[in-house]
Amino acid sequence: PPSFAVCLSVCSPPQEKGLTCNKEVDAGIDEYNRLHSFESADERNANYKSLVNSYYDLATLFYEWGWGQSFHFAFRHPFESFDESIRRHEYYIASKLNLSGTGGGDDNNKPKVLDVGCGVGGPMRNICRFTGADVTGITLNQYQVDRGNHLSSSDPQLGTDKCRSVQGDFMKLPFGEDSFDAAYAIEATCHAPDRVGVYGQIYDALKPGAIFACYEWCMTDEYDPTNAEHRRMKKQIEEGDGLPDICHTGVCLEALREAGFEVLEERDMAEDDYGAGRGGKPWMLPLLPSWNPFTQRFQFNWLGYFLTNTSLKLLELIRLAPRGTCKTQAMLQTGGFGLAGGGKEKIFTPMYLMVGRVPMDKKKK
Repeated sequence: PPSFAVCLSVCSPPQEKGLTCNKEVDAGIDEYNRLHSFESADERNANYKSLVNSYYDLATLFYEWGWGQSFHFAFRHPFESFDESIRRHEYYIASKLNLSGTGGGDDNNKPKVLDVGCGVGGPMRNICRFTGADVTGITLNQYQVDRGNHLSSSDPQLGTDKCRSVQGDFMKLPFGEDSFDAAYAIEATCHAPDRVGVYGQIYDALKPGAIFACYEWCMTDEYDPTNAEHRRMKKQIEEGDGLPDICHTGVCLEALREAGFEVLEERDMAEDDYGAGRGGKPWMLPLLPSWNPFTQRFQFNWLGYFLTNTSLKLLELIRLAPRGTCKTQAMLQTGGFGLAGGGKEKIFTPMYLMVGRVPMDKKKK
């Protein structure tokens, strides 16, 4: 989540016109909060399209200005910058796709890759450069499609002929069977109401022998559903990040198998050795409180939280920020608190790696 200055710069009336699920920020955040007011996840699962679209209408500009064009986490090795860690995390998942064994060198025969839940396309563009593959990204949110295609077309090395975003629901992928040579998802399929369903859609779109790799948001074995503090952090993550519910790692793994994939690899990468004792940084560091007022981490201490929200209320009052900006910032901060706590307690991971392969004797559904 971004700092107060970022919130002010992005939440202006011209940006409101780009909202796709509501005409204004205030209506969008109220509908979002209504869906999360139910104790059970059933209502959110039933209305996942409205939930996710509302969330990304509200959060995309905040994320891009405060985080960058790649909406995901990564731990940092010693001497590694934030941007370097983000790219390395993307290149690592691309390395699992076996793209050297598909397609060819000329533009007409390059491997075709699907980015499931592409956001504004930061990972898609980096992976396109890294692998030379032809990449199609799909996202539910039309604003993200428009923004992603603008960024791709503005890149002289790429353009939408090499990578492009399309609007669609990954629970009903708008592609024919056997359309892609590989697929990946980076912290995206956590928004799906049914893991078997979304993995099954990806399975159908892939050719026999193709690889699917993903980073999933999951609760770990350390999560205790009888622990009130654990439940509170889980709920904060769901509310602050547009999630119907958060599955356990074992549920996701079994869903991948049930969808038809052969599991090649799985592990929680948050448990990898990133050199913590030698200057490495955990994935949740940007969300941990700091008293340095020049970092976005300042908003996560009690004083920063108070100052940010009080200032935004004042800006709404004098109409320098649209109504609902303060509630949107509070929603994003809630997610930040849950992610930081869940990461520290190791009850949650945003990087459960799963790599699956479509059998060569792929069964048609």
